Amino acid sequence: MASPRLLVLFGSQTGTAEDVAERLGREARRRRLQCRVLAMDSYSVVNLINEPLVIFVCATTGQGDPPDNMKNFWRFVFRKNLPPTSLCQMDFAVLGLGDSSYTKFNFVAKKLYRRLLQLGGHALLPACLGDDQHELGPDAAIDPWLHSLWEKVLRLHPVPPGLSQIPPGVPLPSKFTVQFLQGPPRTVQQLVPTTEPQGPHSEIRPFLAPMVSNQRVTSTSHFQDVRLIEFDITGSGISFAAGDVVLILPKNSAPHVQQFCQVLSLDPDQCFSLQPQEPDTSHPVRLPQPCTVRYLVSQYLDITRVPSRSFFELLAGLSPNALEREKLMELSSAQGQESLHDYCSRPRRTILEVLCDFPHTAAAVPLDYLLDLIPPIRPRAFSIASSLLALPGRLQILVAVVQYRTRLHEPRRGLCSCWLASLDPGQGPVQVPLWVRPGGLAFPETVDTPVVMVGPGTGVAPFRAAIQERVAQGKNENFLFFGCRQRDQDFYWEAEWRELERTGCLTLVTAFSREQSTDLALLHLQEQKVYVQHRLKELGPLVWGLLDRHGAHFYLAGNAKSMPADVAETLTSIFQEHGGLSGPDAASYLARLQRTLRYQTETWA
Repeated sequence: MASPRLLVLFGSQTGTAEDVAERLGREARRRRLQCRVLAMDSYSVVNLINEPLVIFVCATTGQGDPPDNMKNFWRFVFRKNLPPTSLCQMDFAVLGLGDSSYTKFNFVAKKLYRRLLQLGGHALLPACLGDDQHELGPDAAIDPWLHSLWEKVLRLHPVPPGLSQIPPGVPLPSKFTVQFLQGPPRTVQQLVPTTEPQGPHSEIRPFLAPMVSNQRVTSTSHFQDVRLIEFDITGSGISFAAGDVVLILPKNSAPHVQQFCQVLSLDPDQCFSLQPQEPDTSHPVRLPQPCTVRYLVSQYLDITRVPSRSFFELLAGLSPNALEREKLMELSSAQGQESLHDYCSRPRRTILEVLCDFPHTAAAVPLDYLLDLIPPIRPRAFSIASSLLALPGRLQILVAVVQYRTRLHEPRRGLCSCWLASLDPGQGPVQVPLWVRPGGLAFPETVDTPVVMVGPGTGVAPFRAAIQERVAQGKNENFLFFGCRQRDQDFYWEAEWRELERTGCLTLVTAFSREQSTDLALLHLQEQKVYVQHRLKELGPLVWGLLDRHGAHFYLAGNAKSMPADVAETLTSIFQEHGGLSGPDAASYLARLQRTLRYQTETWA
């Protein structure tokens, strides 16, 4: 008797939803279910009508948008001509991953759940809404939901007679087997695929862009190191418009690579090839074949990320040391989640640091299991901060270098930002793998449409590209609200903005939150810190006039924590005070602006 088929489809932007989908796949195999785990856009969606059991795992990005690797799937399932009985043979469940600090929390999961019901699918249980903001992270919602899910699945598809569930302490077979190759070690350069043009650049085939400059643009006395980095993209075929983003693949530092190899007793120059264990498992597209251990660790394995709970579960199964195995099992259990949070999530302890804390286990990890144990490095997205119309053949980004302290001895460092900051083109040629994709902001094409942009801190980056592009096109109705701490510390592109003001191409409004105001009328505000929303309110008549009488488009970019909600609240108060609207009408007015893409946001946590 063939074991029942389960399909797990995921839509993932940063890799979290993919990690959860892989966890579901492992738990399914422990229950003797045949399981495929695929990105939604890697699956032929027309075959969905033949699937008996599907679990959908999806993140929500931007302002309620689906991740890039499920957009084609999304468009298909929302076709209006699909019959309402299309999925009547399918049992399904939806697991969403989101952040409740965003207005459209888990919007994609909620909407997909409703759509699958409309198409005749049978929901096994209500959608799970994982929340990054919970103290224990998404697992706080996922764990009890999964317990209920497997109960229902096993009622429908019991474990076949003569078999039993595979307990958590027993490792499942690895996805790949590793075959070491004899002969002299190969250099990384010999293993890197050709960079000759073969179609659009992407994660599979990034463009190796020469770094032209890497300049710190904050004062050396400022707490935050922010870099303006420029790349030469001449001859790459890369094109972009204001609002687009560039994706960059970072590398692990040489000291971390060396430490990892020492802890796991690996020879970095050893060459190997990978053989998939299952017929539907494909070779990792970003790994050359054959490959060196050094390349695998430096450019593929994300050894400085905070490990997931499933990392501890698999590590426990591989551990030959009783004491270490017992502790790892505790950290991977549902009962040990508070301990795991205290040990890992709260201090942001990395995979490499965990392996150092469990040395007997780390030294025994087979190379076969490294790709099961450690997820790949994910590309990081940055708003493009320049326009090809102003800087042909060049691409600039504004990067805040992430470094902070927790109770651990070593500072926490952002992998990509710190790697970029460490590169010095003045010391020799530097190449960075990158590619471009459309962003979440689209600017009006008409010459006379005003644009109001609110970009505090590094949120100003996409607006610098927009202003450069619009000025080159003769579009001079540009209004920029920029906020930072102090004008002599982190006022990005001040000279450029002042020159555009002088020529009548830009109206600039600033908010310096840590400076003492010389304006007596604003003195009480300054004591409470002045932010961009205070400047918007101060210029309420101008903002209302631009939006209501001149058809302006309004844009917001920056940190998602509280600023977007504060700005939205300020706008609704402007609509009431200067537009004479009631509270409900002001909210409807803002909603209409959003619906017609005249109010767009790009925020990040």
